[in-house]
Amino acid sequence: MNKESKLRGNYKNRLIRRIALQYMFTLLGFIGMFFFFLFMAYSISTSVIWQPENPIYQILHFVKEYILIFMGIPLVLGWAFITYRFMGRPLWYLDEVISASETLAHPNDKQIILPDEMKNVQDRLNNIRETVILNAKLAKEAEQRKNDLIVYLAHDLKTPLTSVIGYLTLLHDERQISEELRMKYLSIALQKSERLEDLINEFFEITRYNLSNIALQYSKVNLTRMLEQLVFEFQPVLSEKNLTCSLTVSPNLIIKCDVNRMQRVFDNLLRNAYFYSFDNSQIEIMVRQNEKDVNICFRNHGDTIPKEKLERIFEQFYRLDTSRSSKSGGAGLGLAVSKEIVELHKGTITAKSENEQIEFMITIPAG
Repeated sequence: MNKESKLRGNYKNRLIRRIALQYMFTLLGFIGMFFFFLFMAYSISTSVIWQPENPIYQILHFVKEYILIFMGIPLVLGWAFITYRFMGRPLWYLDEVISASETLAHPNDKQIILPDEMKNVQDRLNNIRETVILNAKLAKEAEQRKNDLIVYLAHDLKTPLTSVIGYLTLLHDERQISEELRMKYLSIALQKSERLEDLINEFFEITRYNLSNIALQYSKVNLTRMLEQLVFEFQPVLSEKNLTCSLTVSPNLIIKCDVNRMQRVFDNLLRNAYFYSFDNSQIEIMVRQNEKDVNICFRNHGDTIPKEKLERIFEQFYRLDTSRSSKSGGAGLGLAVSKEIVELHKGTITAKSENEQIEFMITIPAG
């Protein structure tokens, strides 16, 4: 028997005992009051000298002759009435629970109130009511996110697709076009097509992480070499904004992780730092290791992120750039994917921003 069943059984037994005790005390109280009334009536009747011709004397004499009947009828009727009331009490409790349960279909801010004997049921129903309200809120938010997905997908795919169609149309319509211009148009069309592919891959990626249980392929990797290679590969991109990237890490630091997926995390964070860094500033990557964990910090200098935006930064399709320019990042999935990957590694990722600094901290198990 599980804990929930035991709790229900204990509560049911307590309620039965409570009703039984109330029934016994009520019945005993009624019997006590009946005999007290009988005693008082006997005392009064015997304290008076009655004349045989007195009608009251005749009535009392008749009652005395049939005293068992006159005592039995009130006792039986009282017992029957009390028993009927207490037999109906569980049904009354059931009606109260049914009425309270009906409010769960359309919950409001009012707490469910039940009799004191049913406080446990009242607390349970109020917990269910709060859960229903929370689920309704989450469902509404999920619906909004779905609508946002449709809007974002249409927006993000439309821009490069329009460019591809436009330049291919130019190539189709302009027969007498120079080779140099033709190659330029083809290059732009190819670039926009690749952008389309990246966006579609991002949407598939976040769906895959959400809808399937991904089995990580763990292996030992030299984290120092991985980060050094990442910084080297980003040099051409960083030079566009005259950015420098410093790396502070112990030589030949070995960790165990899914290399490809963790590399995706580092790539996303460095790319994010590039997008939101001031020109001519520095990006810092710092790694610290202790007995249990490895901490990897990505820090850049840029506009301070407001607290309300920082709290949503790991949400799917959320972007700091409200204009959603295609030049300022992807579809808002990079950080969401990074969070999924880190948590699959039983780690954490956090973000903070103050004094024109943005910092992302990853903590993953060392072994």
